[in-house]
Amino acid sequence: MNEKTNDPDELLPEYDLDYRRAKPNPYIKRENLALTVTIDADVATVFQSAESVNAVLRALIQTMPRTVTAG
Repeated sequence: MNEKTNDPDELLPEYDLDYRRAKPNPYIKRENLALTVTIDADVATVFQSAESVNAVLRALIQTMPRTVTAG
């Protein structure tokens, strides 16, 4: 039952996954994916919540000039 391998980094056959057959998780909401960003402690003391950080960042984005991308 307990197979020994010569290489300690060698995976047992039951853990050798064929990623070509992998499928995306159907239960995840793709449109609401969140990104976690770490902010410094001095910045974190100014904001009380993620919503307040997002509000300030959205306001900043509105002041930025729009860039045209070639495509």
